[in-house]
Amino acid sequence: MKVTGSATSISWIPSEAVTGPTKATFGLGISHYDSPPPDVITDLEGLCAADGFRFANRLTVTAEFDGDRLVSHDVEGGIVMGATTVNVAKLGATFEAVSLPDLRAPVEKGPGWVRVTQTCGGRTALPLPRPVRHPPFVKLQAPIVWTTIALTLHSDGRTEVALPSASRFPRHWVYDTDGKLVLKTALAEYHEWMAHSFGKRTPWGNDDSQVVTTAAETALERDLSTRIMRADATHDVHKLDAGTVLAKQGDPGDELYLLLDGVLSVDVDGESVAELGPGAVVGERAVLEGGRRTSTLTASTRAKVAAVAAADIDLDRLRELAEGHNRESADS
Repeated sequence: MKVTGSATSISWIPSEAVTGPTKATFGLGISHYDSPPPDVITDLEGLCAADGFRFANRLTVTAEFDGDRLVSHDVEGGIVMGATTVNVAKLGATFEAVSLPDLRAPVEKGPGWVRVTQTCGGRTALPLPRPVRHPPFVKLQAPIVWTTIALTLHSDGRTEVALPSASRFPRHWVYDTDGKLVLKTALAEYHEWMAHSFGKRTPWGNDDSQVVTTAAETALERDLSTRIMRADATHDVHKLDAGTVLAKQGDPGDELYLLLDGVLSVDVDGESVAELGPGAVVGERAVLEGGRRTSTLTASTRAKVAAVAAADIDLDRLRELAEGHNRESADS
């Protein structure tokens, strides 16, 4: 039986990901944020040409099985490097990024399966002077960005996609064989990336960094998040330390929450029912069902949450969201 599968990661910079003094460089046009990538990839090269991402890691594997025995396999793919657009004083320029050699781990094999792991990355062409915590303590080059994707093919036709490691910045989204968004990195740790991701502290040296991933939210949640984060929307952003309770079951509440960064644990009657990642919209049941939280929301990691007044949200959209959620009473 012949099985073909693919996996693609896209790395991009959301507007809320950069904090501190460097945020001013984005406001000046020295760099730029990216619009959220699409839910489904149909034209990766076209998206790249439109400056839709910083870089992509693309992997395709075809395997021939005879029962559970792997007869042969073929691997294709590699980096698709984007660019950085600069706009200062109404003058625009685009700088091609610099890619690093693709890395592939030895192919893993087992009864009825084969796994290929590929690392791709590089750096932007723009210099980024900054102090760092390791020798030489001052760097002029931009830090290195990378993702490591793993694609497993099974003899029964199934394919599995994973993101075992990646740079801590920017945001990484992962797409499956059908081009559908399935995974997201939960944290975009800008300052850690700036301070550490160069030299030996990358996969091209002797180090890597594991990442926390969460399942992609629904298309409706992505639409609501875009509306919530639009320039003229009113919302308060809360930064939470790991272990902080955002909402407690039974307490009154009339705000909707959009998780911008990190992981929220959802507990009902003391039992964990879900782990939510960036893009998740929660709190609609309290808005729709009498103003009482129906679950407890706790930050499992450092997190950033936008709180929106119920009056600013279309109630019909909230009802649709509540109907589409599968977690039982999991939206506080």
